[in-house]
Amino acid sequence: MTHPEIMRALSGLLLGLFAAILSSTVVTNALPRIVGDLGGGQTTYTWVVTASLLATTASTPLWGKLADQFSKKLLVQSALVVYVIGSLVAGLSRNPATLIGARVIQGLGGGGLSALAQVVLAAMISPRERGRYSGYLGATFAVATVGGPLLGGVVTDTSWLGWRWCLFLGIPFALLALVVLQKTLNLPVVRRQVKVDWAGAFFVTAAVCLLLVWVTFAGDKYAWLSWQTGVLVGVSALLTAVFLAVETRASEPIIPLRLFRTRTTTLASLASLLVGTALFAGTVFFSQYFQLARGDSPTRSGVMTIPFIAGLFVASTVSGRIITRTGRWKAWLLTGGALLTAGLALLGMLRHDTPYTFIALCMALMGLGVGMTLQNLVLCTQNQVDASDLGAASSTVTFFRSLGGAVGVSVLGSILTTRIGHYTRASITQLSPGDQATAAKSSGGDVPDLALLPAPVRTWLEAAYGHAIGDIFMYVAPLVLIAFLVTLFIKEVPLRASSGLARAAQEARAAQEAPAARN
Repeated sequence: MTHPEIMRALSGLLLGLFAAILSSTVVTNALPRIVGDLGGGQTTYTWVVTASLLATTASTPLWGKLADQFSKKLLVQSALVVYVIGSLVAGLSRNPATLIGARVIQGLGGGGLSALAQVVLAAMISPRERGRYSGYLGATFAVATVGGPLLGGVVTDTSWLGWRWCLFLGIPFALLALVVLQKTLNLPVVRRQVKVDWAGAFFVTAAVCLLLVWVTFAGDKYAWLSWQTGVLVGVSALLTAVFLAVETRASEPIIPLRLFRTRTTTLASLASLLVGTALFAGTVFFSQYFQLARGDSPTRSGVMTIPFIAGLFVASTVSGRIITRTGRWKAWLLTGGALLTAGLALLGMLRHDTPYTFIALCMALMGLGVGMTLQNLVLCTQNQVDASDLGAASSTVTFFRSLGGAVGVSVLGSILTTRIGHYTRASITQLSPGDQATAAKSSGGDVPDLALLPAPVRTWLEAAYGHAIGDIFMYVAPLVLIAFLVTLFIKEVPLRASSGLARAAQEARAAQEAPAARN
């Protein structure tokens, strides 16, 4: 494919990817208002985000495996249709349960779009040239990740629109992507006998679901060390063991365990798991910080996160172009890991009255770090697997990134609730007796409406949220440091000069010529 042909096909992929990521990020600044209108609390807040991430996590390997067996174009279009259905149901939700269920449907479509964008890119373009085009994916990821909250904030604050339109925003992009892909994406389909690993998909989904249920309610509904913890963790571990046993026997495993014989795949998956925690924690908790610790509106909250999107945009595009020119990628991984660790560690000092200049610098460091790591972890994995495993390998790394985000948001959301309770109890005696009575009603499980609180109570609650969210970033920093140490051991292999489809054709010809050579 020529560069113009690639760009035309890529435009449809980018539209679909933008819609998928937008569904996860556009609601972040609207969530305090959404949860308040629907009558939910901090647990609802966490699950509206986690439900989408969970479905994305569980479905990503399945989409990737199907891409190795069926038409990639048809699969992308199917994912877009699922996403549109989920978005419609979400926007029409009247209670938290319906919204969370709709977010699951959105996540199923989003998982396909996130995984298949990487798979189609690998099929069309060689690893050596892919850095240039991966930069476009990274830029799209950046704009949707942090631009989504800004757009969602504006929509939420617009009286004649409201938060429901945040959930409808991705639909026009998805429909346009369907049309563009129909006209521009034409990839040959290799037809062969297939057997989908439905058992593997079921057991990995069940194991992840139970794990998320445990971390969401631990510390609130029951203690971290309790019989409920033992049951949920034990059953989750058992389901994981069953999943591994199923994968060793499946003819077409959803996650081929042989991929982990390659050190790069194993280390890149582990690093993606840890970096994913930092990425999604940042996008979720930044909005809570600006709205609940500083009293900003949803629109202003989105504007405040621009340094993060700017860093991510610059890092992903610049690193992609330089990698294409030089063929060297490991230095970018290491630099990104160092910057991300530094940004999170500095954010650990966050308080409700921290100067915004300091916060902007930390967010820029985080954005630069994420932009240099996420796409390159996928790139180095794709570069070292067979063409027939491109889909599975790409989706495996993406799976661990989504898993890190889903588990991270759940765990950190539970910890945040605990830390807020700790700081409010520790400082409530500083208020007058009358304000203490008001404060006691405002420190329950529901997300507070700061505008309705007296000034002393509002300042008291903002201080608790600011300190607690600072703790969250401090807890994430060591995880990213581990990811940085993991990337030190990834061996830098020169990027290949042939695309996935070209390599698949070469492997097919070799398989056909082998019997003839023996005869």
